[in-house]
Amino acid sequence: MKVSFQGEPGAYSEQAVFNYFGNVETVPCESFDVMFDAVVSGKSDMALAPIENSLAGSIHQNYDLLLRHDLHIVGEYLLRVQHCLIANAGVKKEDIKKAISHPQALGQCAAYLRSHGIKAEQVYDTAGSVKMLKESGARDVAAIASQRAAELYGMQILEEGIEDNAENYTRFLAVGREAVVPAALSESKGTGEAKTSIVFTLKNQPGALFKALSVFALRDLDLTKIESRPLQGKPWEYLFYIDFIGATHEDITKRALEHLGEYAVMLRVLGSYPRFRG
Repeated sequence: MKVSFQGEPGAYSEQAVFNYFGNVETVPCESFDVMFDAVVSGKSDMALAPIENSLAGSIHQNYDLLLRHDLHIVGEYLLRVQHCLIANAGVKKEDIKKAISHPQALGQCAAYLRSHGIKAEQVYDTAGSVKMLKESGARDVAAIASQRAAELYGMQILEEGIEDNAENYTRFLAVGREAVVPAALSESKGTGEAKTSIVFTLKNQPGALFKALSVFALRDLDLTKIESRPLQGKPWEYLFYIDFIGATHEDITKRALEHLGEYAVMLRVLGSYPRFRG
């Protein structure tokens, strides 16, 4: 199996691919657009797309790409993110004046960098920052990335766990060309529970969102995520993305979606898949 991810080899996303799928062939992609296109074109069988971080929030571009492509969410994975301060061989921590990494990683280590008087500089990728540092040979610059990135590029780790909050997790969605039946997958993965992701639009009128959400409350369906995104080309109108516990083959979920369809202008199921339990 080939699985695409955004970033350089050694990125957190690649680690998530191996953790979730096992021993597969990874396809590094320079952007999220290229990552999704790889699945559509058949260059890869699946993609593992980061969708939200427990500290930084949602990755809105990937919500938009899910809607733009005719692909299906087939699974999810939560990765504990642990940042390392990485440098060239022989460099000491007190030599470091600047740290380079992806903007999100720098933000998650902001307090650490301030306390050590280290200036932050944004680059395109965490693992890419390690690659850039190795190529430059700089002695006063460090990269912030994963342990695996340091090992892959033969660099030294000056300090591990430099993130400001230890409860730092990124949620990934496995995306493929074919939908799955979550019941069978849940049994094989030992989760015993399914999750469904949908997107819909509503008429801009009083009580519309309340009525839409009531279809889940009336059936005691647990909403685990709700996200609104601007509807392109229609100012001040919105798309609503919702995750809830339940599978599309279950009667209660079918009735809820049929009920929601009475209010929604557009309704699309993005995927029904096993809930990740860790």
